[in-house]
Amino acid sequence: MTDGYEVPDATATPALPAVVARVSALADRLGVPHAEVFDTARLSVACGVPEPVVKALLSGAPAGEPDVQARFLQRLDLLRRTRLKPNGRRYTQQEIADGAGMSRQQAGALINGDRRPTMEHCDALQRFFRVHAGFLTAEDPEALAGALQRTEQELLQKLADRERAAAKAADDPLERLLQDHGVRGIAWRAAQLPTDQHRDKVAEWLDMLLESVKRPES
Repeated sequence: MTDGYEVPDATATPALPAVVARVSALADRLGVPHAEVFDTARLSVACGVPEPVVKALLSGAPAGEPDVQARFLQRLDLLRRTRLKPNGRRYTQQEIADGAGMSRQQAGALINGDRRPTMEHCDALQRFFRVHAGFLTAEDPEALAGALQRTEQELLQKLADRERAAAKAADDPLERLLQDHGVRGIAWRAAQLPTDQHRDKVAEWLDMLLESVKRPES
């Protein structure tokens, strides 16, 4: 085992301002509110950085870095408060020890700050709490950038899905009609009408509309 964990290489840290700019641009393109993608409480839970530090980093202010031991204790405490058992209770020290493959005494010493963790300890605890590698050790800007990169991937997937749907609609007149005129929504609302006579009128109109559009020959 190593004698304590190493400080992550700063050269490997993704540039936080660049990630913030990319996420902002994607959010604007998709019409997603910035308050949603830059929700500081959500980001804090996702990356382990305290919410006030997340706010400071997002504003461009430099944030003071705790030493590696303080960072480990801070992140581990957040995991214990936010990654709960199915019944909503915290994991006990014994449960953490069993899940991480260490003794209860080792787990207690790590949780209480009486023992400096090794990389093996960090890896075992990260696996137990099902968080990504480096959660307990990454410097604050790196940890926040990693969380925002995961948000970026989600937004990119949404954008790809939207562009695929738009391409499909452009190639298919019927699909374009359904999207442009909200026919599915009209049909759903028609089902809520009070009488069969009302519903028949809407159905008749939809039949006429759909018959006016033909799919291209395959």
